[in-house]
Amino acid sequence: MCVKNGILNTLPMQQKLLLILLVVFIGNTGFSQSKIEKAEESLKQNDDSNSEVKFEGNDNASTNSDTSLLEETIGRLFVEIFAYTAYGILIESPFEKDSPSSSATLTKHPYFNSNNGNYSYEWDDHSAVGRTTISSRYIFENSRLDGNHLNINFRFYNKLALEMDYLQLWEHNPNFGYHTLALYTALAKYHRVRTKRFDGWWGIGASYVDGNVDDFGFTLGLGAEIFLGKPISIETNFNHTFINNNSINKFNALINYHIKQYKLNGGYESLKIGSQYFSTISFGLGMSF
Repeated sequence: MCVKNGILNTLPMQQKLLLILLVVFIGNTGFSQSKIEKAEESLKQNDDSNSEVKFEGNDNASTNSDTSLLEETIGRLFVEIFAYTAYGILIESPFEKDSPSSSATLTKHPYFNSNNGNYSYEWDDHSAVGRTTISSRYIFENSRLDGNHLNINFRFYNKLALEMDYLQLWEHNPNFGYHTLALYTALAKYHRVRTKRFDGWWGIGASYVDGNVDDFGFTLGLGAEIFLGKPISIETNFNHTFINNNSINKFNALINYHIKQYKLNGGYESLKIGSQYFSTISFGLGMSF
């Protein structure tokens, strides 16, 4: 230590300052990361501590292997009740079969010559067998981090849809450099609630995280759109992706302004990618055909 201090004391003041700044710079670059880098690292972590499952033997297992007829009957009854209830919640309950919304038809685009949103209750010139909507939204958190959503939504048979979403994030931090992250999502969607002023859906699918993660995850989605009156609607969507032992959440709330088959929108988008949170403002446009 004395030798090091002696060498340091012999250096001129400018060289001392330069040496201190160099040490600080190396320390910062060695132990600091951008938000995108931290998000990627957290998604790549795969905790294998719970991978080993221990089974304890039971000497009396053979004696309990024969289930009584009563237990089988009760168990089968509970399974049927659960399946019936789940079908009613996710698809359609018996009470809805005679309602106008059960046979609602898809419109060519929202507010097509009327105050109807995505659905009407009769087939006419405003109706469509299928519809494709392409939209692009620019999002930004600050001057260093922004991104873009490219979304393609195919709707068919009134109730079904296939959505493809591409999210690209860019981060340019003077301290950590330039980083990008891409997220691809595909959802098969079922539009559960179909009325003239309200459209609600759920979906299942998969997501792929590009870059340093390079992995797939299972995705669940929920969404709804409320049509307040021509030309305004409010839309919200939420996706949750299970990937390794972490998750990705996407939530957005948008105000849409419809002009014929086009729409302008703006709103808020929240992203949780692994351990990192992104709060962004978004605005964009879309077209239906």
